[in-house]
Amino acid sequence: MMYGSSGSPSKRGLALGYEAQICILRPSMHARRANMTVRFQDLYGFIVEGYVDDVKVLKEVRERMRQQGRVWWALEASKGANWYLKIRFASTLQSSLKFSALVDAITLKRLIKKGIPLHLRPKVWFSLSGAAKKKSTVPDSYYNDLISAVENKVTSATRQIDHDLPRTFPGHPWLDTAEGHAALRRVLVGYSFRDSDVGYCQGLNYVAALLLLVMKTEEDAFWMLAVLLEDVLVNDCYTNNLSGCHVDQRDSCSLDALEFDVSLVCTEWFLCLFSKSLPSETTLRVWDILFCEGANVLFNVALAIFKVAFNKIGNMTTTTILKQRKKQAPAVMAELHQRLKRLSSSTGTEEK
Repeated sequence: MMYGSSGSPSKRGLALGYEAQICILRPSMHARRANMTVRFQDLYGFIVEGYVDDVKVLKEVRERMRQQGRVWWALEASKGANWYLKIRFASTLQSSLKFSALVDAITLKRLIKKGIPLHLRPKVWFSLSGAAKKKSTVPDSYYNDLISAVENKVTSATRQIDHDLPRTFPGHPWLDTAEGHAALRRVLVGYSFRDSDVGYCQGLNYVAALLLLVMKTEEDAFWMLAVLLEDVLVNDCYTNNLSGCHVDQRDSCSLDALEFDVSLVCTEWFLCLFSKSLPSETTLRVWDILFCEGANVLFNVALAIFKVAFNKIGNMTTTTILKQRKKQAPAVMAELHQRLKRLSSSTGTEEK
């Protein structure tokens, strides 16, 4: 063997060393693709930015949802069209109705947890949430009459709504248009006059906007907003002082020992019902359960997110949430009262 040939042990070792460095300096095609960011439009028109692998996961989730849709269709074929619209969870699960009704309720609950198909979501929500029943208690012209009656009225709520419209999902192909702004304004202004205790609270614009995209019509979105605020959520979440939201933040989990201020994230989570924090398709999966089982799902989703960062955080049942709300409410109300007194005092001093 000639001196200095590439076959010598020292040369081979040197070559292997260079190859190892080249592998480090030049990542594989798979690694480069995985780190590439892509932009795409989701099923509700929102632009999503993520990595290539994120897109793969989304495609897998959508495929599972398509399979889930076939399950819904098969059940319609066997149980009859719109069988799921006849079920009332509270009455069915707590009464001694016939066994078949109980089986249908349990089946539907399991289906909803796996996601409601896109085309069925509006009518499933409208029925199971109680919105259809609420709408049936008033004349058919209620919504149109309400919108006509308040069309030119100006209040602090309408001024805040007008301020928030262009900031609600900017860039969305429909919501961020004159038509989208007008539809969202009518829903929000209409509800602000229906319930003067709530009026309008920042955060409701995002919730109502997403309801519009799902329900397709203003009137159905209005009634979904009504049942959400009046029946599904706690009744003080969107009052002027946001006392319910402050209580819910303290309910969400005991992170004091970890020195983590949950208000940094929970205020937006609970006021917007995750609509600003999670992709729309994920948010609506949460809302599927929200309109079926109630507000406890919001706490469990919050805890699930925290579990990414913290250990030893458990689940919260409805009973636990109610106990924690009762425990935290007096301290929250006292703090809000003191804050109001300080604000009144400072205002009086400035006027002098």
